[in-house]
Amino acid sequence: MEVPIEGETSSFNTYFCLLLANNILQEKGVENGSNTVISPFSFHLLLSLIAVGSKGRTLEQLFHCLGSKSLEDINSLASQMIDLASPFNESNGVSIGEPDLSFVHAAWVAQSLKLKPSFQEIVEGVYHAIAKEVDFANKAEKVVAEVNAWAETATRGLIRNLLTAEALKVINHGETALILANALYFKGTWAQLFDTSKTKQRVFHLLDGDKVHVPFMTSNRFERYLYNKFEDFKILKLPYKTSQPTRKFAMHFFLPDAKDGLKNLLQMFKSNPEYFNKRFDLVNAKISDFWIPRFKFEFEFEASEAMIKMGLDLPFNTRKAEITEMVDPVLFVRKMFHKCFIEVNEEGTEAAASTAVIIEQQQQSVYPNPSFVADHPFMFMIKEEISGVVFFVGAVLNPSLDS
Repeated sequence: MEVPIEGETSSFNTYFCLLLANNILQEKGVENGSNTVISPFSFHLLLSLIAVGSKGRTLEQLFHCLGSKSLEDINSLASQMIDLASPFNESNGVSIGEPDLSFVHAAWVAQSLKLKPSFQEIVEGVYHAIAKEVDFANKAEKVVAEVNAWAETATRGLIRNLLTAEALKVINHGETALILANALYFKGTWAQLFDTSKTKQRVFHLLDGDKVHVPFMTSNRFERYLYNKFEDFKILKLPYKTSQPTRKFAMHFFLPDAKDGLKNLLQMFKSNPEYFNKRFDLVNAKISDFWIPRFKFEFEFEASEAMIKMGLDLPFNTRKAEITEMVDPVLFVRKMFHKCFIEVNEEGTEAAASTAVIIEQQQQSVYPNPSFVADHPFMFMIKEEISGVVFFVGAVLNPSLDS
């Protein structure tokens, strides 16, 4: 399938994290009829931090997945990405109404261990995190509650209970050495607001042929939007309000022509992962019939199994992992928990993501008047347009579901 695209692939994104997102959209979303949202951005930076603490074949495998050739490259890119997700504020001369954005890291280390100075320097200097000493062995429940409270605060209350009962069992395993986590928050106002008085109930067609009635948003007929029609799908881009020339955020909607076409659309992206961070050739078109459903949901999953299936297995191997540069004992990744939230309404978008990794010690062409009616399952992305960074990617299977 030929898809007109502009520009080069962003160096900020890696195919591994984007393909991970795509696989989860297919396996957890389409196959289960569930709404799905993931942050490749969050995963990339947590894997980067694990790479800083690794060596040997484990580090080489992480280099391959992160698209880097050295730790200097990884840390430089991480620093740029963290800056990209830093808050907009008036001290930078930014007017009120810019996207509300924040991204933070944290670390919890077993009180019996000490971070190696070189690793601690990167954790604090590049990732701006302070490692707190905790008692995993005797106070696991307290540690879980502390991590969850941190994630909830960092995401303005959107991500709750990041670490579940399953995580508690992992921590109670007795050899937990370290928890690394990050949290991303985004809230943007549409550059062109929807008219709330025009929102009305319409039919949304599910993949199994059923129908649900959900609120759909719209604007004036023949309003101009960035849009294009390709062979089997349409793309429409909704920018967020900003006055800062160096950072421009937008949400992209990918709507299959066929009402059951989401699976084929995701497969196309899997076969051509460069589509995730390419700039599509969109035109400023008058849209004759424009309807987008309101939606609000959260999604969570444990990522280790999916990553191992994709070939990133050494960090999770209890005997072969070479995570030697964090603390004195050799470590391996036990589990990686990820949770996301998104709400899209007439005013804009609010979204958040948090990822926590539990690390243990080893034991030994455009039409005249096009329409865009998203009344069946579709994919979406929230991207920063200048850099091409994908902050969130997801799929709406049923707007009436909240999880």
